Formats: sequence, structure tokens, C-alpha cells
Amino acid sequence: MSKNQAANEVKYKVALKLLDIMLRNGLISPAEYKKIDELNRQTFTPELSKVYA
Repeated sequence: MSKNQAANEVKYKVALKLLDIMLRNGLISPAEYKKIDELNRQTFTPELSKVYA
């Protein structure tokens, strides 16, 4: 895994953690969570995205 790929993995995990917090606090709905997560997967293209699903 290259440094760029590793950085994208970290960025995706941080974004996912923030989404989790937002969902728990009622700031977003489960449908919004799913949509944003899909966009994050496109943006960060994490290599391990299948593991995260």
C-alpha cells in the first residue's frame, strides 16, 4: 500500500467516525448516513472499503 493509499484509508476512517457521531447524536438519519458514506467511498477510494461495509 502506497503512502497515498494509506492516507486515503485514514481520511476515510476519520470521516466514518464523524458520521457515526453525527448519527448517534441525531444530526443525520440512517439514510443520510448511507448516502454520505457512499460519497466518502468515492472520494477517498479506500482499498479496504469492502471490509468496512
